[in-house]
Amino acid sequence: MFKYNTQTLKPNRAWTDDNGITHPRNWHIWSTEEKTAAGVTEVIEDTPPDSRLYTWSMDRDGKITSTAKPMADAGSGDSLVLGVKSSLKNEVKSQQGSLLSQTDWTVVRKSEKGTAIPSNIATWRDAIRTKATAMERAIDCAADTAAVAALFVTFDAEGNKYGIIYDWHILGS
Repeated sequence: MFKYNTQTLKPNRAWTDDNGITHPRNWHIWSTEEKTAAGVTEVIEDTPPDSRLYTWSMDRDGKITSTAKPMADAGSGDSLVLGVKSSLKNEVKSQQGSLLSQTDWTVVRKSEKGTAIPSNIATWRDAIRTKATAMERAIDCAADTAAVAALFVTFDAEGNKYGIIYDWHILGS
């Protein structure tokens, strides 16, 4: 993001400075020196936090203000607001259902025709259920926002994988 005084400048849009000079819409291709001479400064925006875990807003200077979302549910009945833990567990259940539905035809075929469910599919379906249970337990056991954030699958610079949430088994592997 770029600014001229309090004005936010957008690439491919002309702008007018305090002297009444209208600058062309391709001002963004200027060199750093040309931008500086014209009073244009680059504002480095803060990186937004994970919206699953935080509510946040960005001010005109690219600075972020964030607040951790509540971990627990609040209210009841029609006014129930799901906390982070319930929301994530619902996502896990939804993904589990979606994954299992890919091979539901084998269960239907077994029920209708007695044809055995292939062992690799039965094993995979069990692994999906086991993994979903482990994800939900990990979410329940997380003490705070940082602990929940650590559950998401991430990779370090060497390619090592950390976390459990959304690390599903792949059928056939």
